[in-house]
Amino acid sequence: MAVHHDRSGRVDRRVHVDRRVRVQGRPVDAYPALSPEAERGSVRRVTVLGEEVLSRPCRQVTEFGTPELSALIDDMFLTMHVADGAGLAANQVGVDLRLFVYDCPDDQGIRHVGHLINPVLELPPPGNRQLVDEFEGCLSVPGATMTVSRTDRAVVRGFDKGGAPLTIEGTGYFARCLQHETDHLIGHTYLDRLSKRDRKDALRQMEDCREDVFARRAAKAAGLGR
Repeated sequence: MAVHHDRSGRVDRRVHVDRRVRVQGRPVDAYPALSPEAERGSVRRVTVLGEEVLSRPCRQVTEFGTPELSALIDDMFLTMHVADGAGLAANQVGVDLRLFVYDCPDDQGIRHVGHLINPVLELPPPGNRQLVDEFEGCLSVPGATMTVSRTDRAVVRGFDKGGAPLTIEGTGYFARCLQHETDHLIGHTYLDRLSKRDRKDALRQMEDCREDVFARRAAKAAGLGR
């Protein structure tokens, strides 16, 4: 998911808010600007809309704790960073596994960092569901942003790379990120949620902007020496 901020700063000052970074759902006292995973990783190519791996459901991860799985997660974190993303699914680097990583703020400006394997998305029941229309982008649809309706809250249950169960709760923009990434793992992009007219608009944006986006990513990767 591409980074997009337009609802930040809406904080009720009468309520204490723990602003510590949440890593795998838990607050930590200190955390670097570039995650340790990204520091270890290598940049991979981001798949682009139209590639077959993006349009089919991903496979369940069945082996946990392997060096290959850890290396994939590290590479995904660095690739997400270089592409200025807030989330990245495994099929966006050409790997059809049910896995995504995220480094994403919520609407209160709290940073959430982590990964989820074999995630299952839970949304509020219809009677308690609040839909929010906001701009959304995707690293696999370079340069395009469109308004997408998402619920303002989401829960995702899954596992970490060692196989330990995880429950991650998101609100606002982070909830949008969780929904966006789980969509990827069933073979959908946000364009699948658009009208035909809006989808054509997004494709025009991508055609106009993609080369500039690719150039920025290449320059950022070169600046890291990766």
